[in-house]
Amino acid sequence: MSDFNGMEELLQDFLTESGELLSDVDNKLVELEKYPEDKGLLNDIFRGFHTIKGGAGFLNATPLVTLCHRTENLFDKLRNGELQLNSHVMDVILDATGVVRDMFGDLAQSRMPAPAPQHILDNLDAMLAGQDMVRTVPGLPAVPDPASVSQPVSPPPAASTVAVQAGPATTAAAQPPERERNISGNQQETTLRVDAQRLDQVLNLSGEIGLTKNRLTTIRTEIMQGNLGADVLHSLDEAVSQLDLLVGDLQNAVMKTRMQPIGRLFQKYPRLARDLARQLGKDVDLVLSGEETELDKTMIEDLNDPLVHLVRNAVDHGIETPDERLAAGKPVQSAVKLSAQQVGDHIVIEVADDGRGMNAGMLRKKALEKGLIDLEQANSMDDKQALHLIFLPGFTTKSEISSVSGRGVGMDVVRTNIQKLNGRIDISSAPNEGTRISISLPLTLAILPVLVARVCDQSFAMPLAMVREIIPIAADAIQEVSGRPTIVVRDEVLPVRRLTELLGWKSDREPGFGILMQLAEKTFILAVDTFVGREDVVIKSLQNVSLKGVAGATLSGDGAVVLVLDMDSLLNADKAHAAVHGALTPLPA
Repeated sequence: MSDFNGMEELLQDFLTESGELLSDVDNKLVELEKYPEDKGLLNDIFRGFHTIKGGAGFLNATPLVTLCHRTENLFDKLRNGELQLNSHVMDVILDATGVVRDMFGDLAQSRMPAPAPQHILDNLDAMLAGQDMVRTVPGLPAVPDPASVSQPVSPPPAASTVAVQAGPATTAAAQPPERERNISGNQQETTLRVDAQRLDQVLNLSGEIGLTKNRLTTIRTEIMQGNLGADVLHSLDEAVSQLDLLVGDLQNAVMKTRMQPIGRLFQKYPRLARDLARQLGKDVDLVLSGEETELDKTMIEDLNDPLVHLVRNAVDHGIETPDERLAAGKPVQSAVKLSAQQVGDHIVIEVADDGRGMNAGMLRKKALEKGLIDLEQANSMDDKQALHLIFLPGFTTKSEISSVSGRGVGMDVVRTNIQKLNGRIDISSAPNEGTRISISLPLTLAILPVLVARVCDQSFAMPLAMVREIIPIAADAIQEVSGRPTIVVRDEVLPVRRLTELLGWKSDREPGFGILMQLAEKTFILAVDTFVGREDVVIKSLQNVSLKGVAGATLSGDGAVVLVLDMDSLLNADKAHAAVHGALTPLPA
């Protein structure tokens, strides 16, 4: 039952606007540690809490109003020079901000948030009274004041650079599990902010399509009256061409309404990197670039978990301790760069660090020790393939399990999530030089480029991102190696998988073409009867139907049903010998 009956729309507006505002406050707080005397930052954060307090007041969310009011009072003293910012004050502020975010989680569930923990309120009151912290998490030493670590002579530059000072863990670093879940498991938003100009463009195009439809209606009337003159047919051709252009433009305009700057996602990570670096006693500079790059909103939401893993891994695994960096002749402060850019019809996101890098030989050894690969695989593996071992389930370079890492989960989840977005992930690394992980994603999932192939007179589509090339298959090209069908492509022996067998169908036809597929570390030839070509399709889910290896369906240009394959699911089902039990029945021609 909702605690906000009759106020649902107001609540949703508050969560959308104040959620963005709180993320901005989080980023500015991390900046404030670098520049504690920056009046602009102090004023911005003060106004942020003041605005959140006002919105919470309209909702009668008294616990949130109370907490924001006390935090706002603290910033009022800071900006007026009545209170000096130090590590104790900053820890209290960060704890209060974390509780505000937890309260947002309650509001998102239409629940009135519980009052803030008493020690949070007591610490705020103590800071306002000029006293020390009343209560904190026990067992965690303090961190030097920001002012004693560095004294900037100028305000921060416009570039999105967030410095994280080295030091032992503090209250702010030791976040409870609930707060961390809020970073990586936010509820997906159901609202979307759209630029009014983009909506105007959609409206104008729909109007032009209406005019073209009227023109086609007139031409249709003339044709039905028997007028098949050259001028009528020419007019028909022009109208159809015009409609084709307008529909394409409208499609692009509608897609743009779903596009959001990826900076809204990136702004979550400075606080994450800051807290983790302090917990590990490291000095990390998180540099953001390309925040204005736009990506489909749904994909932005689905990217959060993979990027949380990558940023955490860069800080935990990639970056050395200050002593290790000094011994290696590196500056104490390390750099983790998170960037995005559009390359053609794809978005490339990179997470790069200047840390210890990875040794391909050591990765092979670790994978062998854990039984993830055998000796033959290790010996035949080049360094590039060895780097991809980190994506295997259960693989970890840590010998001890900690609250941060060591369980061998994370990177395999990253790869799986990126594959679900029809993306690719690549890695490059060298010992003592750092690691760069690159993610390539389509701009949107609403329209998917596919390759259409046919078996048993049924059309199937597979994501074009997985297709490397198409080759004709001669009758004697397929050879048995160790009891498995293979084919040689440019001196490389590749396994052959017949699509009919994966589907559980029986066919006497010999395949005419092979599609060279790349699925994570799997490279194989998918044998089909023939292929139709490349198409851009809109995938529709199959209502009340569950078919192994099928992600959905679409319609071809002639109206025929085309099933869209989920190759990962299809291969896993075959490996588990489950394809026969869930075999598809060929659709009637």
